[in-house]
Amino acid sequence: MDFAFFTQIQFLSFIMTLILAFILGIILIPILKRLKFGQTVRDDGPLRHLAKSGTPTIGGLLILIPVTVLSLFLYFSGAYPKILPLLLVTLAFGAIGFLDDMIKIVKKNKNGLSAFQKMVMIVIFSSVFALYMITSMGTDFDIRIFGFDITFGQPWIYVLIIILIFSALTNSVNLTDGLDGLAAGVTLIVMFLFIVISKTRVEWDFIKVFSSSVSGGCLGFLIFNMYPAKIFMGDTGSLALGGAVAGIAVMMNLPLIIFIAGAVYIIEALSVIIQVISFKSTGKRVFKMAPVHHHFELSGWKETKIVYLFWFASIIFCVLGYIAFTSRIFD
Repeated sequence: MDFAFFTQIQFLSFIMTLILAFILGIILIPILKRLKFGQTVRDDGPLRHLAKSGTPTIGGLLILIPVTVLSLFLYFSGAYPKILPLLLVTLAFGAIGFLDDMIKIVKKNKNGLSAFQKMVMIVIFSSVFALYMITSMGTDFDIRIFGFDITFGQPWIYVLIIILIFSALTNSVNLTDGLDGLAAGVTLIVMFLFIVISKTRVEWDFIKVFSSSVSGGCLGFLIFNMYPAKIFMGDTGSLALGGAVAGIAVMMNLPLIIFIAGAVYIIEALSVIIQVISFKSTGKRVFKMAPVHHHFELSGWKETKIVYLFWFASIIFCVLGYIAFTSRIFD
């Protein structure tokens, strides 16, 4: 048997963060329970979710801490210096979520940061990342699709595009985080696609390692987050994962692949937009409740069935994303 795969850096990164997340979960969950860091469930969601009130939150730390430890080790070892920007942008968005979660915990209600406060911080962190990309890529920015160049002649246009990508994706992942195991499972699958794609180019080795560490963290978190969840990731996790997915896509200059591989995120966000537009314009709702996973819940589907369906859909979308990449649609 060829054991070469089991000594490759991406496999070791995956295993290390998986183990660290598992150990951290065993330690952290009882502490969060004692501190009463419980989730305040929104009263405008499905009634069955009220039973989840009090479940420990800020579980995104189970992903962020192992990813941070491994990434810093690899950075300071000199092996992957470019991994630091990816880690920092992930932590930056995780910090927004952590602040939001802590406000909710302290106030013991569903309201954390205001939408305006979140947006201001998202714009700031997205802009900083865009400026980093400008300094590292030069002044010419373009995205190729079907052989055509979408060129951003001015740096400010590129910055605006990056802000839109991060704001859309972080909010979409946040909306996806509504059922036990849903957001972490979908992101785990998307990260596996990034691992496969990044293996095709040597300059993407740092992305391969970072994606592996995030996927390992997601799987370690899922051990405690599968139905019935012992811990929720909170905005700490969902915003961080959104930042990680967006950061990777931007650094590979493949932001458009998110519309395929991350279609589950997009569908969840679109369902909310459609619901709001329909209700405000006609007074009627398209879905029983949005995001769309709640529509399935209110239609009588079991939570686990919905999660497995969305995971399967994510696998299909990621396969399509890989086919699109190998077909040189984005080249």
